[in-house]
Amino acid sequence: MNNKMLLLSLLVLASVSTGVAAQTSYSDYPPPPPPGSAPQQAPPPGPGAGPDNAHYAWADVLRVDPVYGVTRTATPTQQCYDQQVVQQTPSNKGIGTVLGAVVGGVLGSTIGHGRGNTAATVGGAVVGGAVGNSVASGGQTYSSTQTVCQPGTQVAEQRQIIGYDVEYRYHGDVYMSRLSYDPGERLRVRVNVSPAD
Repeated sequence: MNNKMLLLSLLVLASVSTGVAAQTSYSDYPPPPPPGSAPQQAPPPGPGAGPDNAHYAWADVLRVDPVYGVTRTATPTQQCYDQQVVQQTPSNKGIGTVLGAVVGGVLGSTIGHGRGNTAATVGGAVVGGAVGNSVASGGQTYSSTQTVCQPGTQVAEQRQIIGYDVEYRYHGDVYMSRLSYDPGERLRVRVNVSPAD
């Protein structure tokens, strides 16, 4: 009886595993269309392919050449230098004229006698005022050094990498592209396949 039970168990186990295997192998496919229905559309694209028949792959990089450009930077500056300046002290014309007239009038009154006294006083005042005015208008001149600053702009030029010319091989064909980065030994590429009409 034990042998019959063992044989019966093995037969049940074999039939169950065959049914599971059959169900697993056919579950990946859609069921067939019912008879008389419209034809089905093409199956969806395979893994990695998008709706525009594009997918991504890897290409081998053959050569990378940096591309250089010159950038200019303007910086505001101040240029300062020493300059000789000639200056003159302010004149005291009014004071010199008054003092000269007083001194000239006193001298004229001491020189003149009688009726000539008044004329000598007036003449001395006029001459003294003229002399005082010319002496006071001269002033003193002197030179000094002043620092003068003017705004300016300093332009600096710098050479820097602005991109990379990359030569790469994909499926035996060689391509060239300018990239903003160095891709290394491999480059990820986007492959688009379409009919050649």
